[in-house]
Amino acid sequence: MNWASWAKCVVCGALRNRASMLSAARIFLIVLMVVGAWLQPRARADDWPQWQGPTQDGVWHEQGILERFPEGGPRRVWAAGVGGGYAGPAVAEGRVYVTDFLADDPRQNDPNSRAARQGRERILCFDASDGRLLWKHEYPCRYEISYPAGPRATPTVCEGRVYTLGAEGNLLCLDAEQGSVIWQHDLKKRFQVETPIWGFTCHPLCDGERVYCLTGGSAGILTAFNAKTGEPIWQSVRAAELGYSTPRIFEINGQRFLVFWHPHAVVGLDPENGKELWSVPIEPMYGMSIMAPLRWEDYIFVSGIGNQSVLLRLANPRGGVKEVYRGTPRTSVYSVCAPPVAYRGVLYGSCQQGHFRAVDLATGERLWETFAPTTGKDRASSACAFVVRNGERFFLFSEKGDLIIARLTRERYEEIDRAHILDPTNEAFGRSVVWCHPAFAGRNMYVRNDEQLVCVSLAE
Repeated sequence: MNWASWAKCVVCGALRNRASMLSAARIFLIVLMVVGAWLQPRARADDWPQWQGPTQDGVWHEQGILERFPEGGPRRVWAAGVGGGYAGPAVAEGRVYVTDFLADDPRQNDPNSRAARQGRERILCFDASDGRLLWKHEYPCRYEISYPAGPRATPTVCEGRVYTLGAEGNLLCLDAEQGSVIWQHDLKKRFQVETPIWGFTCHPLCDGERVYCLTGGSAGILTAFNAKTGEPIWQSVRAAELGYSTPRIFEINGQRFLVFWHPHAVVGLDPENGKELWSVPIEPMYGMSIMAPLRWEDYIFVSGIGNQSVLLRLANPRGGVKEVYRGTPRTSVYSVCAPPVAYRGVLYGSCQQGHFRAVDLATGERLWETFAPTTGKDRASSACAFVVRNGERFFLFSEKGDLIIARLTRERYEEIDRAHILDPTNEAFGRSVVWCHPAFAGRNMYVRNDEQLVCVSLAE
């Protein structure tokens, strides 16, 4: 018997027992309240409005997620055609946003040199339920970067606006529902900078009235913009290189601070005015400061290639930090394409040569490693799996296009199930890859390659 039928029986029974209409109405209202309370947590569907999710920590909070895949893999809800790119999708208010690049020239990937391609960058908005294209905005764009497939940065959706950053520095703010441009900047022209060799990659960070983005510029490489008008509010941190990381805002002991990593140091700033609070030197090879700073309790962790990592303790975020340890060739995890995730004092993530490792965050000690979710068995440069935690389980999207359900603990990697979702359509170091951080929302996963954006159901 469903809830509606049960409620009807309750009311009818009250009337048969000669209860007053008022009593019956009261009983019916109580039934509705009970039913509503029972249904509320099951009806809740979270959004994924920015890179790494609503809390920017790679945690998917929804319940009612399947334990194993059905035969043949998860049900594909819809698929839509897209162009090239590494930018993951964002999902908010029933809409999916993604950026891509339609090129006039063939792609040539070389990690050490720039390639020129003419084409159009686009911002696409789809209906999250059926994949219908709701609107698009496009502009001509000439690429002169390494790995010129398309944009790198996931859109950020905030207070009815969507912020996007193209690979050549086109920063836009659009109306999230209609797609009309509210404001925009060509960062290269506005701040008189050159595009980094691997493109502009910073996922815009929205914080109330401000949006933060790595822009470059003589006045400082990090800029805070007015979220509504696009006017710069402040610039901070002078550095010779821009890097590829994304700033984050943390709050500890009631104090808010902004932290980001450029190729020479990880720094803490006052988000109100950009005043530098502290700075700790750490220099990855080739200026590849890629990983966004990760917070675990009162600690901040960053890592990159060349065995460069550091764990900092923030006893007083505005007065300085204490260095706990630096990684060595036999400790820590060294991130490249995919960010690590922390859980119960353990860091899980992909390393430069494809090792997927578990590391004790407090000490840097390596607990175990495996190639299972990345290459399957062998080393490969920058091989990765994008990892997201849901409750006690983890969902890993491999560069081969597989979605993996696993249990990750201090003791072991335990694979529960695996299904192929998308074919790898890009190339890196002689192998086929799909490098895209998925979005998880409405009990679905949204992910793209260079041909399709797909939605698959992960509801139990």
